[in-house]
Amino acid sequence: MLPQTDRLLAGLFQCYEMALTSLEQTSLMQLLTDDYTANISFEAITVQFHTAFPKSSHFNVGSSIVLLLQQPDLFPEPVQRLIALFLLYEMYKGEPLDSNPFSPVFVHLLTPSVEAKLNSLPPISHTEKVFLTHLLTYPTQWDSYQLTPFQVVSSKDLEAAHVLDISSLSINLAEKMSQLPQICKSGMSCVVANADPVTSTGYDQATVAKMLQLLMLPQGDEKAVMTNHFRPEFIREPPPLHVCDDELLWINPEEPDFQILWDKSLCLESSAGVELRKKIAKAFKNALLPAQQHQLLEELQKDPKLVYHIGLTPAKLPDLVEHNPLIAIEVLLNLMQSNQIPEYFAELVNMRMSVHSLEVVNRLTTAVDLPQEFIHLYINNCIQTCETIKDKYLQNRLVRLACVFLQSLIRNKIINVQDLFIEVQAFCIEFSRIREAAALFRLLKTMDHESGSPVGGSTPESKSSK
Repeated sequence: MLPQTDRLLAGLFQCYEMALTSLEQTSLMQLLTDDYTANISFEAITVQFHTAFPKSSHFNVGSSIVLLLQQPDLFPEPVQRLIALFLLYEMYKGEPLDSNPFSPVFVHLLTPSVEAKLNSLPPISHTEKVFLTHLLTYPTQWDSYQLTPFQVVSSKDLEAAHVLDISSLSINLAEKMSQLPQICKSGMSCVVANADPVTSTGYDQATVAKMLQLLMLPQGDEKAVMTNHFRPEFIREPPPLHVCDDELLWINPEEPDFQILWDKSLCLESSAGVELRKKIAKAFKNALLPAQQHQLLEELQKDPKLVYHIGLTPAKLPDLVEHNPLIAIEVLLNLMQSNQIPEYFAELVNMRMSVHSLEVVNRLTTAVDLPQEFIHLYINNCIQTCETIKDKYLQNRLVRLACVFLQSLIRNKIINVQDLFIEVQAFCIEFSRIREAAALFRLLKTMDHESGSPVGGSTPESKSSK
């Protein structure tokens, strides 16, 4: 069984794709292997790194760095490892340590290992451990950012940091890894480190760069080698057949010759539907002849569902009401069960008050139960229209019509007088010079007294005498 830190590394790097682009791989190798980088400060390395790699590619870059750390023959220099460890820390410096996806690497390197495991990280020197401990312990108090990697490696008097307690970090990482599927934490990378590297020939940077290119970059249609892993096959055993005495048997018909009959009338428009749409289109613009209205009403009464296929929309309803109110009434009655009926009511409330709109609403109130909210809004609209119109002749006519309409609603008990008593009473008093308004006011008083809660106020006659 793998030790705890090895299982963390295995689970971390098998659950993600880690391939870099050619440009990213070149930039990364320049940062890690150039002699120039070894002699500039860590602060300058930080600037170069963040310039070359956006935040979105940090995980891919870090995964590639871990692959390099696992290959001592490709990454043998202490300066290279020092820069690699610094970048793994720098990428997630502003976050809690256990949120750094590469914190298992730090735990593995700072924990003594009894024996080397396949593909585990090779041990690092005492100087590198001190450097890493300083990074994790004093990230803001240490002046290491002003040093160069070469200075750190060459320093003989680097102040040793106290032993870092990583037990709590290990526990937190183990809890996070326990949430991953077990199959994600099993297996190993396809890239295996050379157990006995040849060191007599020295470090050939060109050869190493070519090898890394083969490992880290996709080759044609194939994925990058470093993204592949050996994993155990998840075997799914087929379920056994369910056998029981009372199992339902599927009976297949024995006669093989079946003739499929196709209804050719499906999706074809009937001539009646086409003709109906043409008449409705005319009805939006002009008043139809009585014979045309009669034929249209007969078609709608014969098939109420035709109302959904004649091209009517809530926005076109006001035009239909003004030119052909009888057709508008029939259409709205057929649409009462539609989920769009509130939109049609809203158009009816907001349209300008007219003789035809009053006729339509009056007929609807006697034919079906309309929502009280709609009736109240329509009455308020009528009152506002009468109060704001400038033409005196038209105003008197609309006031008479509105008063007759309100008397019809009250006498038929379609509305509760008390709900609109104040608004209607003020309307009657304002237009008390009109006979129908005075009659409506008397009706209000009569209904109010019959309810047993009389409301005081001047009568239209008394106001006129004054």
